[in-house]
Amino acid sequence: MASLLLKNIGLLATPTGSDAKRGKAQGEITLLKNAYVLVRDGVISAVGSGEVPAEYLENAEVVDAKGRLVTPGLVDAHTHLIFGGWRQNELGLKLHGVTYLEILAQGGGILSTVRSTRAASEEELADKAAKELKAMLAMGTTTCEAKSGYGLAPEDEYKQLRAIRRLNETQPVELVPTFLGAHAVPEEYKNDREAYIRLLCEEMIPTVAKENLAEFCDVFCESGVFTAEESRVILEAGKKYGLSPKIHADEIDPIGGSQLAGEIGAITAEHLIVCPADGIASMAKGGTIACLLPATSFYLGATFAPARDMIDAGVAVAVATDYNPGSCPSSNLQMAMNIACLKYRLTPEEVLTAATLNGAAGIRRADKVGSVEVGKQGDLLIWDAPDLDYICYRFGANLVDTVIKKGEIVHI
Repeated sequence: MASLLLKNIGLLATPTGSDAKRGKAQGEITLLKNAYVLVRDGVISAVGSGEVPAEYLENAEVVDAKGRLVTPGLVDAHTHLIFGGWRQNELGLKLHGVTYLEILAQGGGILSTVRSTRAASEEELADKAAKELKAMLAMGTTTCEAKSGYGLAPEDEYKQLRAIRRLNETQPVELVPTFLGAHAVPEEYKNDREAYIRLLCEEMIPTVAKENLAEFCDVFCESGVFTAEESRVILEAGKKYGLSPKIHADEIDPIGGSQLAGEIGAITAEHLIVCPADGIASMAKGGTIACLLPATSFYLGATFAPARDMIDAGVAVAVATDYNPGSCPSSNLQMAMNIACLKYRLTPEEVLTAATLNGAAGIRRADKVGSVEVGKQGDLLIWDAPDLDYICYRFGANLVDTVIKKGEIVHI
């Protein structure tokens, strides 16, 4: 039996449980001083403080945390990991006042990335994403969601999802696939959007489900993209074929996405920059997790989602990166956590829960990852930090010292 013993932990900080934390509970975490964690065959078998029992030392690889902070591995619950090309040319447009939706209407934005993604092979897409995953792992992300959505045609969407499957077999970060064929209406359907929606519902969603290419179905509910009613049709089609609903909602205009999320029982509503009060109420009633993306607001110069209002209303809040080539070309979840403290006014404890357990719940992995508890997977981080406040106080630097995935030290 392969064992790893992590000892001399100055402070172990972790949320607990296998469900998303809401309200006050989001900020209630376990803090253990002088702690240890034993992992056997990739699963945590003991967590405690004080002197390490002698039997735990037998035949174990011993890692000395040297009095530093240890937390669960980070969970990034919203990324657009697989894409071709970049969009640095849009930076100047944005600086001159051209908006995100205006760039999209001109054939840029998502549609620009679609052209690059269609031109790339599955292997090229996987190789590009693998480089980013190494950087993400070095910064503490041990599990992440990965969306399609830059193919917008059957074979190109399947190609993205197959690249995600390939990466799950070849590198340590666990990927959870989401089908986002409803990311935009492709150029060839701009005069017949109803035909594209039929293609999504009658061909692409059934094939994705049959070939087990994704676990979730997502849709970009936004002005100029998909209406709330169109989003309902697409997400209900996904549910029919066993794909759990997620929704990009209220990023730029509040057109009903957050209200829809609660009504249909979406597991997450994502972005929510301009989420109205009735949208928050709907999500609270429906049990929808708010997956917030503070680095996107930062990059776009937008306002910030009303995270405090959500927590006060009993909505569980997760924090993720939104890594993508247009509105957040960064996969640094540590930075997103920093911004969440500074702009959402979340406490370090709330932010830790948001980037671990609540993120895991948003991709249906909270029974496996997101906390340091007996029976959970041995995904752990040793930080070059004495306490939780320090990692939220410092920004722009990678403070992760050691990454442990399934009980094994990852050499990056």
